[in-house]
This record gives sequence, structure tokens and C-alpha cells, in this order.
Amino acid sequence: MLAIIPTRASVGLAAPEVVVEVHLSNGLPGLAIVGLPEAAVKESRERVRSALINAGFEFPAKRITLNLAPADLPKEGGRFDLPIALGILVASGQIPQEAVGRLECVGELALDGQLRAVTGVLPAALAVAEAGRQLLLPTANADEAALAGDLDVLPVSSLLEVVAHLTGERRIAPHQLTEPPMATLAAADLCDVRGQHQARRALEVAAAGGHNLLFAGPPGTGKTMLASRLAGILPPLTESESLEVAAIRSVCGLDILERWGQRPFRAPHHGASPAALVGGGSRPRPGEISLAHQGVLFLDELPEFDRKVLEAMREPLESGKVHIARASHQREYPARFQLVAAMNPCPCGHLGDPRQQCSCTPNQIQRYQARLSGPLLDRIDLQIEVPALPAEQLTAKTQGENSETVRARVMAARRIQYARGGLNAHLSTSELEAACALGDDERAWLSGVLARLNLSARAYHRVLKVARTIADLNGEEKVEKGALMEAIGYRQLDRMMGRGNV
Repeated sequence: MLAIIPTRASVGLAAPEVVVEVHLSNGLPGLAIVGLPEAAVKESRERVRSALINAGFEFPAKRITLNLAPADLPKEGGRFDLPIALGILVASGQIPQEAVGRLECVGELALDGQLRAVTGVLPAALAVAEAGRQLLLPTANADEAALAGDLDVLPVSSLLEVVAHLTGERRIAPHQLTEPPMATLAAADLCDVRGQHQARRALEVAAAGGHNLLFAGPPGTGKTMLASRLAGILPPLTESESLEVAAIRSVCGLDILERWGQRPFRAPHHGASPAALVGGGSRPRPGEISLAHQGVLFLDELPEFDRKVLEAMREPLESGKVHIARASHQREYPARFQLVAAMNPCPCGHLGDPRQQCSCTPNQIQRYQARLSGPLLDRIDLQIEVPALPAEQLTAKTQGENSETVRARVMAARRIQYARGGLNAHLSTSELEAACALGDDERAWLSGVLARLNLSARAYHRVLKVARTIADLNGEEKVEKGALMEAIGYRQLDRMMGRGNV
């Protein structure tokens, strides 16, 4: 007696098909699971046995062999409980094999036969939809699976409901979202920021071109407030981008509808480990940079992060993805995020602050600033000093532009870039040369400035990309000297740290 039940594993953002094969034979009663099951899968034998008995079904007093194919794919989690239970019911003749038909299923069983939600459902739903099958899963996962689009989602809350549907006693109607998903969290508005006109302009340039940004200044000058407003002036996610972001959140067990259509904003603490920030673990999981995919990663108190953590971000900042390799696991996760960071100019934070005198020695300042490597700073396109504001600006009644107004300009600039092929921050060297063809005067002026500032080749390309974005915001077809001057003005930290001061 053999039963075959298809299901889906969770391997990074992929959901490869797994076939649960159940064979009943004579011999000493027992249940053996083969096919590289990890601890949670091995424990399913006890959950399935209790769930079947408590739901009123017979647990066969035979030798039961469960094979999770393919045998070389590690299986983890409680998602295989439901297909294992159905396989036993089919193999023992309590459900006909034909009833399973074009069905795939995932779900964790409670001891009383109720079904519990599992993680990583959206990637599985997308794979099942592509295969043209139906998906049977816990009711708590139904809304998430319905986002996959053209897919019959059959939500069930217990093993009894599953059997009633398969036997035709009580059919389950495919689940549909009652209304389109909408974000439940409102983004902070840029009009809350007082003064700081250069920092606001830099924020707009960063949003328009997808550039990385660093704010440096004394405590309480609005660095964190500015950074938290970046996501609110970025364009809403497209449907495909929303699905990418939701798939990552699904794998991590996070609510995928909470910020649907909005850019992610992640702000990990400076005590985060490399695995927490970049991703990893014995079974590699997405890190903060992947959770910030298509959105913003904010690193406050940047020099306080461990240097190894910061250096681990250098490659993802360039490639937009992170590859995690372990002895038995390899995963690749998307990580196309905008980095926004904030830092104090010195350990006490008051270097250059007119309100309070700095108490740090030159050596302390140098060691503090040296925590940020040159290659990392090269990858940050805009480096802005955020000075302390005078009291009259803080108490002024007038407000700056709101996020909606700025977002309109950002979206207009991005449309120009997409017509050229992509965001300026992601242009290759050849694409950059074509998009930023400088005149002789502009090229000579820029060459002299680069020599005086001693900027690297990477920093030179970053300046060109920022200048191209400024020209796009201004509606200019060519990159003029004014755009280049403004772009050079956003490399403030290069000059400050070159003198050993900020």
C-alpha cells in the first residue's frame, strides 16, 4: 500500500517540490522517516500520530515508511505534518488516492488535529501556482497565499475539514482576498523636519537616484528624523517588488501585509552581529540587508558597529544580493537596499558644535573616525554634515515641503532614469559614461577638483552618478558644471576625514 502526496519545502526564497511517499507493510508497528529530515520533521511522527487519533481516525498498526523525496534535499520545519498525515490516511485506505488529485498541501498539526500556520507560504504558493495545482493550507496562511494570484487556495482549520473536503462531504470554496492589501502603517512626513535645507536636498537626491547617504553631526540635530523620512519620499512598490519583499518577510515569519506596497525601513541596533545584519546561521536565514530589499537600511551610530559587520556589507552594496555559503547549505538572497547612516563627529559628539565644547583628544577623534574604512565610505555617495540649528529655526512656524510634494519630483526624476535603463546609482561604468558625457570645460574642472581632494576612482564614479541625478531633478539633459559642483559638495566627509577632523 503506497500513497504519494506532493508538498513544498522552504529553501531560501525558493520552494522546491517535495513528494511524501508513504508505504505500509507488515511487520513490527513503527514509523520511520527518511529523506534528510531535520529534528522538527522527525518529531512530526508524534504530532501526526496524536492528531490522527484525536481527530477520530485510525493510526495503522503496521510498519510505516515515509520517504521525503528528493532524498538529498534537507527538510526542516513542521510544514510536512499535514502531507504526512494525508499520506498515512491514503495508504491505509481511509481516503482514496484519487481524492488528492491536483492538490498540494502544507501545514503543521496540533495534537488535537487543528492546523497551525507555517512560515514561507508565499514562495510555496507562487511555485504551486506556476505548477497549475491547488494549495491546501492552514486558514491563518490563506490571505498570504492568495497574493500569489492565479491560484486556488483551500483554507482549512483542522484535519477533519481536510478529510471532509477530500471525500466530498463538505467542499471548501477557494479563498479570495476580500479587498486589495493595504499598508496599515503610515510613513513619517518630511514636513516635520525644521531647517536643515542642505540635508533635505541631499535626502531628495538620494531618493531620486537610489544613492547611499551618510549624515554626520552633533547629537540632536535631526539625523535620525531625516533618515526615517527617506522611505516616505520613495515611490510605492510595484506589484512584483511587493511580492519580492513579501516573500522575504514570509520566510522570516513576519507579517507581510503590515507594510504592503511600502518601502521597507529597517534600523538594526549597532550591536547586531554579521549574521543578523547580512544573514547566516547554521541554516542560512535572511539578514537585515535582505529585509531592507527595495527599501531603506538605517544604521544609526555607524562607527559603533563592529568593523567586520560593516565590511561584510561592501559586496552587497555593489551587487544587490548576498550569497551565504555553509558546509551543507548555500543560499542567495536579494539585498538591493539604500543605505542611510548617521554618526557623531567624535566620541563625545560635540566636535564643531557651537552649543557645547568637544572634550575629545585628537587621537580619540582619529581612532573614532578610522572605524569607517575608506572602501566603505567610497560606496556612500552623499556625505552630509548636519549642524546644530539656531533656536529661531527650531521655533519657526513655517514648515518645509511635505513628503508628497517631494515624492512627485523624485518619481519624475526616476521616470527619466528608467527611460535610460535604470537608476543612476546602479549604472555600470559604460552606461555611466554614456549618460554623463561631460563637455571639455566640465571635464577639466572636475579633474582638477578630484586631484585636490585625492578621491578614488570609485568616488569619481559616485560623483558622476550623483551629478546625473541632480541634472535629472533639474530637468537638464546634460550634466552641467552646477550639478557637478553640487555633487562634489555632497562628499563632505571625504574632505573632513582627510584633515583628521569632522
